[in-house]
Amino acid sequence: MKLFIIVLVILTLCIIGMAIKIWAKKGGKFSGTCASQNPHLNPEGEPCSFCGRLPDEAECRKS
Repeated sequence: MKLFIIVLVILTLCIIGMAIKIWAKKGGKFSGTCASQNPHLNPEGEPCSFCGRLPDEAECRKS
């Protein structure tokens, strides 16, 4: 029961943190969510599978 409460508190804090980030950002969108920005996740330089963004492009295409 103690573990369940700890996990619930941590999940609640994470959700609250995301809500604050969305509320505080202008337009309410996350920035830098494309995996193509991370050279460790995309060493070949392939486009993002979600939006098609290339690593050298500045903005996500789905925004």
